[in-house]
Amino acid sequence: MDRPSNDEETRGDARRNTDASITRRRALAAGGALGVAGVAGCTALDVATGDPAEFEAGTATVADATLSESGYELNEVSDREVSREVEVAGTTREVRVVNRVAEYDKAVEVLGERYQAAVFAALTTPRIEVLGRAVNPVGDLDDEERAELIADRYENVDSLERGSEYTTTVLDADADVVVYTADGEIAGTGVSTELEFHVGEAVEAGDDYVVPMAAFPASFGDGENVRRMLNGIEHDPA
Repeated sequence: MDRPSNDEETRGDARRNTDASITRRRALAAGGALGVAGVAGCTALDVATGDPAEFEAGTATVADATLSESGYELNEVSDREVSREVEVAGTTREVRVVNRVAEYDKAVEVLGERYQAAVFAALTTPRIEVLGRAVNPVGDLDDEERAELIADRYENVDSLERGSEYTTTVLDADADVVVYTADGEIAGTGVSTELEFHVGEAVEAGDDYVVPMAAFPASFGDGENVRRMLNGIEHDPA
């Protein structure tokens, strides 16, 4: 895909920067809640020691070579830290979970205007040991609930419908990816468009799980680049 010209970027900078600041600060805000969900009601061995149990994720990012092919650019890598008190054997202990999110985006053309409306994110969340058994903090989320995480990058999203499904390689493993469509608006613009979401299953990566997600205006048709991004994910342990 051709990159936007300098003139196009200049005209749209103020609007896109405002849009991006809105969506980026909200992006995957629910990701922090995943860690809470993972330990709720669980008895973690570390907690029983009396000290806070801390679980920190590594980082999943996309290889530079893949970015140059797909046209996406790194927006930011951020932490989503959550703390929760849980009761173990009648005693309350604190559990701290640090999830990490790498976010990428790309300018796309919708109705003759360019917006930073295509997004890709890789959420990394730590595996939590519960009585010696690893627990997937995102295991209780179904495909639609994971789709809602990336849907937060847009406004007034509704009519979410499950469509096709495919299998591709993520971190040297076969991963199922579900495609959804929905109606929505590009944040801060009032521009309505049909959206397409690609939601990957959680993939084991060392002591972590990685959940890849992507979304873009359906008319843009960026599915092949999303697949490239999925294939290009790399993982660095904490």
